[in-house]
Amino acid sequence: MSEGQKVAEDMVVSIAYTLTDDEGAVIDSSEGADPLSYVHGHGQLIPGLEKALEGHVAGDSAKIDIPASEGYGEHDPQRVLTVSREMFGFDVTEGDYVQAEQQDGTKIPFQVVGLTDTEVTLDGNHPLAGKNLHFAVTVVDVRNATEEELAG
Repeated sequence: MSEGQKVAEDMVVSIAYTLTDDEGAVIDSSEGADPLSYVHGHGQLIPGLEKALEGHVAGDSAKIDIPASEGYGEHDPQRVLTVSREMFGFDVTEGDYVQAEQQDGTKIPFQVVGLTDTEVTLDGNHPLAGKNLHFAVTVVDVRNATEEELAG
């Protein structure tokens, strides 16, 4: 463990965490697994969590509440669309994830959120969009990033 180094840009930060929703239901947790490591300041975490961890040192624990706007953003109704079921050459069921390819080759994930005999409703929002997020976090380690880690 690196002594006294603060969470700052270009540092590798390892955190143990539990993520819950407004009702206290666990959405995700590192419990029973290795801590999550990331390079701070490089957009590898949601903005609100990264900002809240700034300046912490190894051993610090915090409860961090992130509004939807600083997490995965607000739910955007324009990212929900209904298409003909004929567009799919395979069976889809509610909850499936499918990808749409844009003209530039970029793939966008959509979740199937509704089905009729003739139509499929797809949601391109992140599943946590529009949700406030509540983290219980412990900073496990903070160290300088290597050149390879900074190159990403």
